[in-house]
Amino acid sequence: MAETSDHSPQHFSPRSYPAIFAVLMVLVMTVLDGTIVNVALPVLAADFNVSDSDTVWIVTIYQLVITMLLLPVSAIGDRGSYRKTFLTGTLIFTAASIGCALSPSFGWVLVARAFQGLGAACVMGVNIALTRLIYPKKVLGRGLALNAMVIAISTAAGPTIAGAVLSAASWHWLFLINIPFGLAAFFIGRAKLPANPPKENKSQKSFDFLSAVENMVVFGLLFYGLGMFSRKENPWLACGLLFIGIVVAWLYVRRQLHIQEPMLPVDLFRSRLFSLSIMTSVGSFIAQNVAMISLPFLFHNRYGFSEILTGLLMTPWSLATMAISPIAARFVEKHNPERTAACGMAVYACGILLLLMLPGEGASVWQIAWRMALCGIGFGMFQTPNNIVMVIATPLSRSGSAGGMQSTARLVGQTLGATIVTLVFAVTASGVSIAVCLYVAMSFAILAGAFSISRKSS
Repeated sequence: MAETSDHSPQHFSPRSYPAIFAVLMVLVMTVLDGTIVNVALPVLAADFNVSDSDTVWIVTIYQLVITMLLLPVSAIGDRGSYRKTFLTGTLIFTAASIGCALSPSFGWVLVARAFQGLGAACVMGVNIALTRLIYPKKVLGRGLALNAMVIAISTAAGPTIAGAVLSAASWHWLFLINIPFGLAAFFIGRAKLPANPPKENKSQKSFDFLSAVENMVVFGLLFYGLGMFSRKENPWLACGLLFIGIVVAWLYVRRQLHIQEPMLPVDLFRSRLFSLSIMTSVGSFIAQNVAMISLPFLFHNRYGFSEILTGLLMTPWSLATMAISPIAARFVEKHNPERTAACGMAVYACGILLLLMLPGEGASVWQIAWRMALCGIGFGMFQTPNNIVMVIATPLSRSGSAGGMQSTARLVGQTLGATIVTLVFAVTASGVSIAVCLYVAMSFAILAGAFSISRKSS
């Protein structure tokens, strides 16, 4: 696919720092709010007098709304303005945070969390597009690496920040702390974020509301059905929702094939480079989530580590990813990103294999920690180069759709990973289920590496 003319800046200067700061600040907020609430669920259950299973909806509805709306808000950014979409999302997210903190009932919390998901979708859907406009093409990898590093830090720090806040204040402050940062990001972004580049094709159709509805139905039914499997709820209802979701998905894709700039970017999938990058991304996040979910059971059940130590043993992974991402970004400025990403998946697979080779009893913290760090190094070597390949495979005018599809691929991979762990635990004996999960993770890493090495840059 031939890329359209690049309207990103030719030179990087300190004047770009406020725009970068605004984007990263809201990205931190949206990622943190996906994990920070988990620690407070028991407190919320007691405060609102609801069951533990009901409080899980506070997490589920946030993730579900993001998944359903990523592609529609990305399409809005492509047609209108990435800047306005980002600023609107920031305002919605900040206002919804106030709503969460002031909610008088559990139902109000869920409604406010759904609006937080809408705001987060607006931010995540255009994050890559704005990054592409802020950074010159020659250092774009550094911008994508910085995004990946911020996401890794936010994900790792979520439980710690939540624990610190709850030790000093009520759960309401988990949401209230978003307000000053959200307002600061909004005013900085309004002043400093770049506008969309001029379109080569001036004729532009209105927003496709039917496609938006179809997209929400498809992803809502598929992800909720898969979530029911993960939560071990009614399997017949879950199968029914998945079946309806697949039928609607078939109709949705057929319709998208005949649209000039489709919401589901089937036009981008005609690029072999883009389609292989999406498959690589899905496979890698399946590999990551299968391991991340099953490994705590290994540390806690087999080796008898406490919950606190088990959590600390997961930290080297995130820290290693954070450290290696900017190095990988600089490396691929002069070297092949597809091969670098494939090497990353190979290193990741080696890390998983070494975890499988741990002794049956008496493994030390050090023996586990360096293996976890190796997995993080491999994923850091993969993530930024893969993002770079995916971005350069698309025209600048379709950056929103490409970024939305990139985030969707991550969520699809993570959801499928969680479902796979649930199924493995359900159909295998308890003594071998963790090993089976790790073999599955290693297999998907090898598959993602194979997809990556088969790509050829346009």
